[in-house]
Amino acid sequence: MNKFIRAFTFGIFALVPMLTLAASSGVHLDKAGNDLSDKESLKRGFESYINYCLGCHQLQYQRYNRTFEDLGISEADGIANYMYTGDKVGDHITNTMPAKDAAKWFGNTPPDLTLMARLKPGPDYIYTYLRSFYVDPERPFGVNNTVLKNAGMPHVLQGLQGVRTMDENGKLSEATGGSMTVEEYDAFARDLANFLEYTGEPSKLKREAMGYWVIGFLFIFLIFAYLLKVEYWKDVH
Repeated sequence: MNKFIRAFTFGIFALVPMLTLAASSGVHLDKAGNDLSDKESLKRGFESYINYCLGCHQLQYQRYNRTFEDLGISEADGIANYMYTGDKVGDHITNTMPAKDAAKWFGNTPPDLTLMARLKPGPDYIYTYLRSFYVDPERPFGVNNTVLKNAGMPHVLQGLQGVRTMDENGKLSEATGGSMTVEEYDAFARDLANFLEYTGEPSKLKREAMGYWVIGFLFIFLIFAYLLKVEYWKDVH
């Protein structure tokens, strides 16, 4: 019993940091409206990640060949158009940025993003973060973020979204000067958040689908178990 109590107590305390992280963001998060079954969205998000994010952020727990298979990308197409790093199709999606140098350039080493959608309060956090940069001359890269204050990341997508400013009341302006419209950039951010939700748990759809079969099996088993119970106990009553 004492071992059980200690294990239960340890489990409760292990959850505290995650609950604190989820509650500490303290900002409104827009709904991304992700759909993991939308493979075209996942492909676009994967391509965006390779082109704009991989230079700094690795996906060190995700393999190229697994991604190609899950997203419906042929191996030849994947190697030609998506595999910018790695020597073999079975390699993990990593980059060559030196961690120590990156820490000097950005203040901290850019985090691996494989599980980011699970560590933060969900993909809505990523979706909102990508759309919440604004001009801040006091920051090293000239930008700040309403979701993550004093973020050390430059706004690498500024050419797509454009520039946003914040007024004295803390309200963000509409983006101007970007190559995308607001709607197009929102869709871009949604695809990227969708892809990162996928990397956080690639088997999520299969797990959920299997869950329905398991529940169905248990329901049918319950019926037979009840009928069997009735048969055994009918003479007793």
